[in-house]
Amino acid sequence: MSPGFPSTSARRGPARRAGESAYGLLLLARAALMGVVAAVLVMAGVWVSLDGTRQAVAERGAVRGTMTVAECDGWTCTGPFAPEGGGEGARAEVAVEAPVSYEAGERLPVALWPGREGSDGPDGPDGPDGAGVVRTGTAGVLYAWLPLAGALVLASPVVGGGLGMRRTAWGAGLLGVALMGAAFVLL
Repeated sequence: MSPGFPSTSARRGPARRAGESAYGLLLLARAALMGVVAAVLVMAGVWVSLDGTRQAVAERGAVRGTMTVAECDGWTCTGPFAPEGGGEGARAEVAVEAPVSYEAGERLPVALWPGREGSDGPDGPDGPDGAGVVRTGTAGVLYAWLPLAGALVLASPVVGGGLGMRRTAWGAGLLGVALMGAAFVLL
């Protein structure tokens, strides 16, 4: 043993060992809590996005067609709905969520869902027999995945700061921003 260097076989006291164990448990609890928060954020985004995606791509239960934009105000655009093939189900006015404003006369591929808010059923707009429309195609699917994109952006600081996984956090955040950008470009 060299003079001036502490012995590697020195024993720590019980108080110090208990403190180190408690600190280790706190670090483990923090990592577990941050992992749960990040997982809940991402799972909630997936859950909400799956419902919107199902409506944008499903064939059963919906009438596919086009909506001709009559006017847009705020976050909704309204106009008449014409089903594919000119079949039954035409509506005088339906509403679709539109985060971007469309020009009057523009035609959007949509799916009409019975029971969804946003049309002129027998009881007026948003009545119990009303039906609403959702965008279909690539733009509709990407728009439906916006909740997941937001969840990825929100979870990235938790993953980076709380879990110390900085590369994963950057990847998740950039993926969320890219998904948002692609959705708004295609809309």
